[in-house]
Amino acid sequence: MDEQLLVALKALSEPSRLRMIGQLAARRTMTVEALARTLDLSAGTVVHHLKRLRSAGLVESTPRPPYVDYYLRLERLAEIGRSLDRIGREQRGLPPDRAAGREPLPRWADARTGRTIHAFIRDGRLTEIPAHRGRRLVILRYLAAADFELETDYPEKEVNARLALRHPDVASLRRHLVDEGFMSRARSIYRLRPAADWPPLSG
Repeated sequence: MDEQLLVALKALSEPSRLRMIGQLAARRTMTVEALARTLDLSAGTVVHHLKRLRSAGLVESTPRPPYVDYYLRLERLAEIGRSLDRIGREQRGLPPDRAAGREPLPRWADARTGRTIHAFIRDGRLTEIPAHRGRRLVILRYLAAADFELETDYPEKEVNARLALRHPDVASLRRHLVDEGFMSRARSIYRLRPAADWPPLSG
């Protein structure tokens, strides 16, 4: 396995760092002080974790005197997603299927929904959230099936971290997944609903 990928996965395996990723995904940029308040950590602990995330290529910073803003390197998150997808396909004995950035289609996709997936997802990332509800339902179904599992509790910070691999507007994606019935939410815990409860694809 790629050594840099191992470094990134090790950085993401620590719960506090994963929470930071979720916060940065939801809020775009945050200072050390804001992260410390939000996560109930000391500023020194936040700085330590940010150094690890930065060494792994996952976050970057920009000065805003007297503060420093930290933000996710979305292109690095996309690379990690592509690498994990490639490894998964190799382990399943499947051929590479990302020529020209085209997303592998799930079994449920027909010609119409496949065109929507290819139009809005490139190299594993969502180029934009479709404004048309029918197309948005296709993308939400794709994300729900690909990124979450049944009978699993997902704290909001983990939902944020998973969706950040797809698109920076995790708040909108979270809301759409719940409002359209793909996921349920109770006390900031999310669960994937059975596919039989998902809305039909209409366009």
